[in-house]
Amino acid sequence: MTIAVSPDQERIRTALAEKPNGILEFIARDQNVPLRAVLAELPQGEATIIPGERFDDIWSEMTSWGDVLFLVHTKDVVAEITGSLPAGTHGHGYFNIHGDSPIGGHIKAENCAEIVLLDRAPGGRRSCSVQFMNKSGDAMFKVFVRRDEEKNLLADQVAQFEALKTWA
Repeated sequence: MTIAVSPDQERIRTALAEKPNGILEFIARDQNVPLRAVLAELPQGEATIIPGERFDDIWSEMTSWGDVLFLVHTKDVVAEITGSLPAGTHGHGYFNIHGDSPIGGHIKAENCAEIVLLDRAPGGRRSCSVQFMNKSGDAMFKVFVRRDEEKNLLADQVAQFEALKTWA
């Protein structure tokens, strides 16, 4: 049985083939599709999907990772904040982050449709991130495994990231 490929899928696959190390948000923008559509076309094993209902569990698990790179990428800004993920509680329609960390604020957790564990090696250097996707298929925010002084991924965080894959 042959599965039909949509025109969007074909364009995304072509764009990924032309720029395998390209920034996925740029590919999504250039193809006029949500980021989630690009993630769906990555090679098997690069994107592991966990239902958004696991938001609290995943967040709670990551509070033990130590300092991570918290990233918000919009069309106008890429904000990168290094710190530990503090615990949070739900109230007033938000997941409210509390604690002594540069990472703070309020997240509309109910908008989290999926959590994507992205494990890629653009340019030959492995990158691991946990991407919280909204119902429109775009990233709400991302949490990256940090690197040491030699630019190697922190082994303990990689192990914790790998353990999250079993939650899918």
